[in-house]
Amino acid sequence: MLSTIALGVCLALPSNATVIDSFRAPECSRCAGNRGIEYAVPANAVVRSGLRGEVVFVGMVANVRYVVVRASADPRVRVTYGGLADVAVGQGEELRRGDALGSMGESDARGIARLHLGVRVGDEYIDPLVVARGSAAKPRFRVTLGRGPTSNCVRSP
Repeated sequence: MLSTIALGVCLALPSNATVIDSFRAPECSRCAGNRGIEYAVPANAVVRSGLRGEVVFVGMVANVRYVVVRASADPRVRVTYGGLADVAVGQGEELRRGDALGSMGESDARGIARLHLGVRVGDEYIDPLVVARGSAAKPRFRVTLGRGPTSNCVRSP
């Protein structure tokens, strides 16, 4: 399994939000699974980049708005943020950890605004918690949508 030590990337996760669907690795590239973590976040919340990098995609996929950021510390690593209502960045833009990517929309009928956060290394989807802490354990720290302490992570240069 890949880890932050092997990748040299540290990802700040939105632990002020509730995980409503955990990472489930698909058995094959076209198999079912959850290729990230789904969070219930406050309606209209600002979503911030969890790492330094370059915006490599902004757009709609299956009627869902996504922003994808390639990590500066390791260009094999891409972080996907999905479910945004508005986007504040453009393709090719350089980001620092904590920069605003956009905002969530209104909550659904159940009162939930869903943020998808996924991580790919090359073509492999990995559990975002691995990049955040170096293991699949739950984070022990609180951050606000991409900001906060990352003491358990390898610092990017």
